[in-house]
Amino acid sequence: MRRVARGADDGYHSPLLIGLKSSADAGRLAEELAFAEFRLRRLEHDPPGLYAEVADAGAGVEERSWLAFLIAYLCPLEEDDPFREIERVRTTWASGELPDLDGVQTGPRSAHDPARGARTLEAYRAWAARSGSQAAAFTGDESWPPERRFARAYERLALPGLHRDARFDLLVTLGRLGAYDLQAGSLVLGGENDVTVGAKRAFGIGDPLLLERRGGDLAQACALPLEALDLGLHNWQRGERATLGLAADPDPELDALASIQAALNL
Repeated sequence: MRRVARGADDGYHSPLLIGLKSSADAGRLAEELAFAEFRLRRLEHDPPGLYAEVADAGAGVEERSWLAFLIAYLCPLEEDDPFREIERVRTTWASGELPDLDGVQTGPRSAHDPARGARTLEAYRAWAARSGSQAAAFTGDESWPPERRFARAYERLALPGLHRDARFDLLVTLGRLGAYDLQAGSLVLGGENDVTVGAKRAFGIGDPLLLERRGGDLAQACALPLEALDLGLHNWQRGERATLGLAADPDPELDALASIQAALNL
């Protein structure tokens, strides 16, 4: 069990973070939210490593989707070459072959469990086959707005071994990289993952509906996309930053940090 260091009660108060009494805790959260927002902008405008292949509109969408799944499932490493293990084991969708994951190294938000072997990968291929293709499975009804498409795909991706973090990040990645019209309308909180635990701690409540409402209020007040709260809360609760593919980058200039700090009364 990881014990997260908490700041001393110094009388801090913000209606956006009812659960926090420490300006140090609120300051760390502001930094992680700013980093998460920075990563989303990088995905959209200058995707690093293998994310650039997923963003390549000239490539087939089935191969782009499969690669995005492998990235989210295995998770980039926290080192100078964060994608090296994914690059080493990746296969093509067209080949029908599953990656050999024996001894594979995984990143901090990986869903892979060596004891499960390839069962999650097999379940993903079966999920796509039921719709006829990955594209059909992710798109659903063409008339759906991006938020509904995200919610339905998230629900249908409840595959053995594919936990909340991997599912959420997969759909965020596919949306930000332009593969599909996807946008999170909620954080899909629940369970014992760091995002949900962090949200309960920050917002001072456990009710899922109120957690979602307060998450939306926080994102709006800080002028952040709701999706930024996913990685921001995860890293804050974890007490260690997962960069999800940006490990080799220099420290970013966090343009959003000052406005987030102002919104949080820091």
